[in-house]
Amino acid sequence: MKRILGIGNALVDALTLIPSDKILSELNLPKGSMQLIDETRFADICARQKGLDVKCTTGGSACNTVLAVANLCGEAGLIGCIGKDRAGKFFAENCRAHHINTHLYEHPTLPTGIANTFISTDGQRTFGTFLGAAASLTAEMLQKEWFAGYALVHIEGYLVQNHELLRHAIQMAKECGLLVSLDLAGYNIVEAEHAFFEQLLPQVDIVFANEEESFAYTRKAPREAARALAEICDTAVVKIGSEGAIVACGEELIHQPPLPGAKAIDTTAAGDYFAAGFLHGFANGHSLPDCAVLGTLLAGNIVQVIGTALSEDVWQDIRRRAFSE
Repeated sequence: MKRILGIGNALVDALTLIPSDKILSELNLPKGSMQLIDETRFADICARQKGLDVKCTTGGSACNTVLAVANLCGEAGLIGCIGKDRAGKFFAENCRAHHINTHLYEHPTLPTGIANTFISTDGQRTFGTFLGAAASLTAEMLQKEWFAGYALVHIEGYLVQNHELLRHAIQMAKECGLLVSLDLAGYNIVEAEHAFFEQLLPQVDIVFANEEESFAYTRKAPREAARALAEICDTAVVKIGSEGAIVACGEELIHQPPLPGAKAIDTTAAGDYFAAGFLHGFANGHSLPDCAVLGTLLAGNIVQVIGTALSEDVWQDIRRRAFSE
């Protein structure tokens, strides 16, 4: 079984179901976007959440992906930064409980990052993310031995606030013989960092993007966007929500439908779980269609619950269906 390493923002998700999108307007959070916020806006959001039902789970795009890989009985690792606080302890303990091999730097003063996630009635997510300690991960902290024994490293694009970190992580992965997977992150981030992503993508083996992110980068519809991205990276995955996903590699173009019967109530981590299934299959030598099916199986299950965690009963069913053939 090939091992997968994740590098990303170690966050705790504060998930809030909102009765209407009016709250997003009040907080100046464009629906469907991921906004990085400062302490003042974080305090405003926390105040607005009072009286609402808030559920906390571990979060961060790369963390969600390696958590799902671990629950598939894959071997997974994670590099990130947390604070020396209750949220950081919660994050680290959850990783240990799922047998994730962690390299978590504890910042002495900054709090653990919190991703305030507002879930609209249509299942769409909007993020106001206070990075806190998560943003303190630097290129200098990465150690070559952390990459040893892995087949693939999955990096979240939300780390784009630190160009040198992303460059160094990819360079170190390549030096250690790992394949590199990158998730493009929010569409607004892709638009703001387009020039930097242009430099980065030629060094990436597998790129993941949703419909909005792929359009922000290519200005093309999903099929054409997948082909365009696959001309830069070896393999491109464009996730198209309720219509499934498009996978492009060379001359191969696959449309993978969504999981039959899945009713989405919260799309949080859907893309991260798709990446987990796809990468687990890819790293272990499965065909692109089989990788896409496994990604869909995971994504189709996570959208049916609130948050980023599935019960063990659900995981047992996923493992049975995934490895029955």
